[in-house]
Amino acid sequence: MKFDTKAIHAGQEPDPGTGAIMTPIYQTSTYVQESPGKHKGYAYARGKNPTRVALEKCVAALENAKHGLCFSSGMGASDAVIKLLRPGDEVIATDDLYGGSYRMFEKIFAPYGIKFHYINMSEPANVAKSINDKTRMIWVESPTNPLMKIVDIAACAKLTSGKNILLVVDNTFASPYLQTPLDLGAHIVMHSATKYLGGHSDVILGALCLNDDKLYEQLAFTLNASGANPGPMDSFLVLRGLKTLHVRMERHCSNGKKIAEYLKSHPKVEKVYWPGFPDFPNHAVAKKQMKDFGGMISFTLKGANFEETGKMMQKTKIFSLAESLGGVESLINHPASMTHASIPKAERERLGISDNLVRLSVGIEDIDDLLEDLRVALT
Repeated sequence: MKFDTKAIHAGQEPDPGTGAIMTPIYQTSTYVQESPGKHKGYAYARGKNPTRVALEKCVAALENAKHGLCFSSGMGASDAVIKLLRPGDEVIATDDLYGGSYRMFEKIFAPYGIKFHYINMSEPANVAKSINDKTRMIWVESPTNPLMKIVDIAACAKLTSGKNILLVVDNTFASPYLQTPLDLGAHIVMHSATKYLGGHSDVILGALCLNDDKLYEQLAFTLNASGANPGPMDSFLVLRGLKTLHVRMERHCSNGKKIAEYLKSHPKVEKVYWPGFPDFPNHAVAKKQMKDFGGMISFTLKGANFEETGKMMQKTKIFSLAESLGGVESLINHPASMTHASIPKAERERLGISDNLVRLSVGIEDIDDLLEDLRVALT
């Protein structure tokens, strides 16, 4: 079954009771059992819910995975993955990392004795030389947030071959429409399904996809025991969103390309971060492992300080000033003060997350309106 068809049909069957084509929202906390301990696979909704199960099957199918698990947020999904580790274990993570992930790694798990190393993963050699006998996980974003760095997922997978090291890929920016990390050798794929998978800025949800049965059992146990499960309405909303993922991503990509090209030629723009440019670092890797280059773009304003950058962002009318990404509407974001504010300022500046850096989530509006909105804001 091709991707576009899986997005609409995978994991879903007409409701046996009514024939409803849409998966029902099973708004229940518990299920009647035939006798003590004997039930039809559902006992208590924290463990399983039919709406969530349908979503897990669909997300897994899109990632070409055997198993899918859904959580109450992307951070809930990430939390479950890090709980696979033990005190003394070490993690190699990309240095250009989502601020929420950095905050969780450093403020929640580092005090329990898990050590995190943040490195530039643009060259696989940097990853190779960082591996030691305590390394148990490599955490990849590609493209990264917010500088759009591209990491060679297959090369990282080779580095874990034969070792007790898990390769985890945050695939939020790309979505399974653009790349499927498990096919490149990753062990676990994580999504903030709040973003492109849901696609309508109306739900918070996370997902994990994987093939290993034992890992699945461990993560499913953590999900049930820790309780970071999504409700049936949230699961329904993401399941609904997935049905148009392929058509939305096509427009995100085409709009993103035109906006990236416009910004690159603008006299007030210093630099544009978008992996679709032939001269962008690791463009060849992006072209190899991605179907297209996405609708996420960052850029810096020439000579602008924090206040000047903020004033420009407040002038947009169609690009809404807000956190998050991946919805049908276009968003404009200031990483240094919003999504990445939890990263220390010195570290942000070292990485290039400067006060004049702007991140765009390009939506699916008419491209002429989006270009005009940016033209006016940059005047």
